[in-house]
Amino acid sequence: MNVSDSELVESLLIKEGYEPTNKVNEANLLFINTCSIREHAEDKVHSQLGRFNLLKRKNPGIIIGVLGCMAQSLKHDILENKSYVDIVLGPDSYRKLPELLKRHKFNKKSIVDTKLSKFEVYDNLFPNRKNGVNAWVTIMRGCDKFCSFCIVPFTRGRERSRSIDGIINEVESAVQNGFSEVTLLGQNVNSYNYDGFGFHILLDNIAKIDGLNRIRYTSPHPQDITVELLNIMAKHDNICNSIHLPLQSGSDKILKRMNRTYTNAHFINLAKKIRQILPNVGISTDIIVGFPGESETDFHDTLNVMKKVKFDSAFTFKYSPRKGTKAMEYNDQVDENIKQKRLEKLISLQNLHTKQRNQSLIGRIEKILIEKESKRDERKWSGRTDSNKWVVFDKENTKIKDIVDVYIKRTSGVTLFGEIYNKAKAA
Repeated sequence: MNVSDSELVESLLIKEGYEPTNKVNEANLLFINTCSIREHAEDKVHSQLGRFNLLKRKNPGIIIGVLGCMAQSLKHDILENKSYVDIVLGPDSYRKLPELLKRHKFNKKSIVDTKLSKFEVYDNLFPNRKNGVNAWVTIMRGCDKFCSFCIVPFTRGRERSRSIDGIINEVESAVQNGFSEVTLLGQNVNSYNYDGFGFHILLDNIAKIDGLNRIRYTSPHPQDITVELLNIMAKHDNICNSIHLPLQSGSDKILKRMNRTYTNAHFINLAKKIRQILPNVGISTDIIVGFPGESETDFHDTLNVMKKVKFDSAFTFKYSPRKGTKAMEYNDQVDENIKQKRLEKLISLQNLHTKQRNQSLIGRIEKILIEKESKRDERKWSGRTDSNKWVVFDKENTKIKDIVDVYIKRTSGVTLFGEIYNKAKAA
């Protein structure tokens, strides 16, 4: 979402005559746009702003800005303690940036605009994308779920969805500009609803766009995954056979405290239904350990759900208190050492499940969209299966954006290794 928003901002600045630069020392404008969902991101922003301040001391004409969720959550701290920051702009105020830059030429005081909107979805404002394989397309903004650990509803506002026509136009434009794949984005992407048309209707329409080879989406909420959505995914070959299904906790007590609105039994049954309708689907997840009040029994409930579902991959986190959230008010916070030990156990179990899920692909032929050169060997390509697993293989006579059949030979860590099928067949 931050990449997508940054591309929107860059598009606005280019229209005003600015040019992007990779050399920080040459920049006239320096903007930071990042999320505030975890404390670590905030710490990095403070460090980066300190480095920007050193540049500004040498060149007082530089304009420094903080954008997006971080601007929303840290505006008071920035204004009180970082007077060198010129512009603080929330995620619903990007359209105002050109006007604010012009105003800043005459008034050097810090400018703040973090008002949240009930309507802003940035329809008809096309992002400035770098050349590549995947285009990020934001289809809805905000969140109405109010999980007790999450600051997003307060930094990005309530849910609102873009028009189907506006999204279709952006995807068609991305395809015309050479993108082979789109990833649809939203805080709860499958909560999409525009004039009564749900996410599965949007997905069905996007899948019919000529030249669009692959469609992915993130991040859904388990509550809003429906049989209609799964059937649409099964209907279209270009909708990737991959679902991100955030668990967060396997304990019913903790799930209730998190305000996740489902039980572990519902979650397990949903995972079974997904695999029934979408054979060989890749299911990834998010899990938080050490949420306030999490006992050893609660933690083992999470491990048990993992053992029943066997996720293909997982993003795992220690609970991080966020100001303004309900969970920060709980007085039974978990000790950091206990959080760390639980996280290590969880990661160890997930590594085992990832290995098992990857091994099930050995000996299979998978269609791979070539995305980039392998980091470790310039003679090899790297690309993903439609179930979202990375595969490395010899380049032969292929190029980026080609879709090739690859025979899977082995697995190491989270990566699969194979060879283009014709070569394997000849052998």
